[in-house]
Amino acid sequence: MKKTWKEIQVSKCIKFGNKYRFFKPLMILFIVFIVAIDRIRIGILSNRKKLLGVGISFLVFLVSNSFSTPAFQYQALAYNEEDDKEILESQMQSESEDIYFSDEIEFTEEILDEEESLYSVDEILKNSQSNYYLDNNVALSEGQVFSKDDWNLLLVNKQHPVPENHTFELGTIAGAMECDARILPELFAMLKAAKDEGISLSVCSPYRDISRQKILFDRKIKLHMGNGYSYMEAYKKASQIVTVPGASEHQIGLALDIISSDYTSLDEGFGKTAAGKWLQEHSREYGFILRYPKGKEYITGIDFEPWHFRYVGKEAATIIMDNGITLEEFVESISE
Repeated sequence: MKKTWKEIQVSKCIKFGNKYRFFKPLMILFIVFIVAIDRIRIGILSNRKKLLGVGISFLVFLVSNSFSTPAFQYQALAYNEEDDKEILESQMQSESEDIYFSDEIEFTEEILDEEESLYSVDEILKNSQSNYYLDNNVALSEGQVFSKDDWNLLLVNKQHPVPENHTFELGTIAGAMECDARILPELFAMLKAAKDEGISLSVCSPYRDISRQKILFDRKIKLHMGNGYSYMEAYKKASQIVTVPGASEHQIGLALDIISSDYTSLDEGFGKTAAGKWLQEHSREYGFILRYPKGKEYITGIDFEPWHFRYVGKEAATIIMDNGITLEEFVESISE
């Protein structure tokens, strides 16, 4: 009778162990291993139909799961993009921001938006002299009482979107650039004061309606998705740099992005320039505050933006800047 594979291998191990007694313990282990392998082989042969079914099922699972790779994620998210937006916008408006930022903060790569014009300080001040009276002689009021309902203290962020019934009159900065008409005298006065000290400031991205804000926000999402992030991840990263549409101060005409003629990049470096330092020191004198200061990202929900200034009025600006707090903290301190 022909010997099986197991019997042949076991016989060889016994002969080798008898001939070389030093290796006998090792041969015993080999025999145990051979017997185990043979039992597995027999089990597979006797259940090959069942195992074939399991194998096919596993293969189908792997193929279907391939749609979860980044390339397919992008297509699936594009299909469900609007649903994701509604979910995320609801979360961003109803929940407090819980992101704590690392020292490696990502800043916007944009220098200026290609659809916006940039006017020199001389062009802006020329417009101011013909249309507005530059008044910087208003003294701080003694015992000023603030209210959360003051137009200049309207808090707009991810948790406090622009009120649906909010209205205001737009005034022209220069060309097509506009902002809340009530802040123009002090804006022009600030630009002139900086120019007198050799600082040439320029305004970019003043008032933006919600459709414009949506374009900028969606552009940032697409940029992050192009770098491999899912839609939800890209949405959260974008919201740290570009404000969520409907929750931008640019929509209420009280926020301005300010740069200088010799530094036009919207990045952290602007804060180290002579223009950036002048604004941080003197903007309060004209009713403006550095809206998103460094170290307060966990409160504002926005990365440090040394170019973004917000009008709040001289009294409030002095308190906010002197105490190193944010508009959120100031408004919270107002009893009513």
